[in-house]
Amino acid sequence: MAGDILLRVNALTKVYAGRAEEIVVFRNLHLEARRGEMIAIVGESGAGKSTLLHLLGGLDQPTSGSVKIGEFDIAKNAELDLARFRNRQVGFVFQFHHLLPEFSATENVMMPLLINGTNRREALARARDLLQRTGLSARADHRPGELSGGERQRVALARALACRPVLLLADEPTGNLDERTGSEVHALIRELQQAEQMAALIVTHNERLAATCDRVLRLENGTLTEC
Repeated sequence: MAGDILLRVNALTKVYAGRAEEIVVFRNLHLEARRGEMIAIVGESGAGKSTLLHLLGGLDQPTSGSVKIGEFDIAKNAELDLARFRNRQVGFVFQFHHLLPEFSATENVMMPLLINGTNRREALARARDLLQRTGLSARADHRPGELSGGERQRVALARALACRPVLLLADEPTGNLDERTGSEVHALIRELQQAEQMAALIVTHNERLAATCDRVLRLENGTLTEC
């Protein structure tokens, strides 16, 4: 059961300056997400889905409007405070895993914890727990190059959850996986999202997987509509 509203997006607008004219990605978007709720965002390529996730996670700044996660307003904080907030409160999973190739699965999962000052013993315990929950205990000491695509994406998911974020943002997390592996990773995201009671927004082209979420929103012509 979804809880209190965690994410509030009000009149969100993103406009890029083109050579001849402005490029409006979207204008005056409104969105709310509750704790424990998983929302799928679907739409054609180029509709602005990834841009929207980047704005929600503070990786980019809106032209106007506001994004609030709890009481934290992304547009009204300095970059250092925003970076600290992202590290502690927002988990990202991308289509490409972006794991550090020279480090083991365990070390990759530990990294965000060590960055925020968690002592090494606690970081190691959390990483081992997450790798066990994602079925990777036996692969914990392997580097990304020694893992399959599905295994690498599960490590990326474990890393995204390391700091116990309140918001999970996933951009085509199964886009590079075969259908069976993609379904397994999606089910794992759902299981861990529910266990940790995060709000989650998942960008996907897979409408069958989107249908397993609590809500499905379509981004089209700069507008979000509920399917």
